[in-house]
Amino acid sequence: MSNRLPRAAHAEMPWRIHEIAPEFHLQDVWAFPAPGAGPDDFPLALATLRDRPPTSWPSRFLFAVRWRLGALLGWDRPRAGLGARVPSLRDRLPADLRDTAGPAVPNTPFTPLYELHDEAALELANETVHGIAHFGWVPTPDGYDLRMAVLVRPNGLLGHLYMAAIEPFRLLTVYPAMLRGWNNAWRQHNSTETSDTTHTGNVS
Repeated sequence: MSNRLPRAAHAEMPWRIHEIAPEFHLQDVWAFPAPGAGPDDFPLALATLRDRPPTSWPSRFLFAVRWRLGALLGWDRPRAGLGARVPSLRDRLPADLRDTAGPAVPNTPFTPLYELHDEAALELANETVHGIAHFGWVPTPDGYDLRMAVLVRPNGLLGHLYMAAIEPFRLLTVYPAMLRGWNNAWRQHNSTETSDTTHTGNVS
């Protein structure tokens, strides 16, 4: 079963990002299942995803190619980024979101935008796109889903061509690898938690 969801799974939720970035195109939506999770585990879920770099060699190779191309073609120059080519969405945040940015994400081009108890967003900008990675915490029958939505504003013809070119790699390689890594990490977390609980119970 695919963990890619219909766009309505994001569009129909009352996320704050709708009011902040209404003109961004919703590229796709993915679910990272978190069985056994509770309503307060959103920060843990974000940390679990954030702290896992690409582990499959195809994903590592694709990211290495992307950064190499960006360096050669100047896609990631400072003048193409936030505050230069495009203003940061932080300038649009309502007062109650302005001081809620989550921790920085190491080894990525993303900048935290805001983080609430069940929703968070990060943004990036380069010569090809202005993009948002949005995360939501959604209850399910056996726990929660960490929902990830990708929203973009392509930069002209280059941006549209770039998004079209990388789509097969995103859908067939990058996101499936992220999901496998997530599933392994969450199972490990649950196993450790169960082991700790059992050990505590035995001691008492």
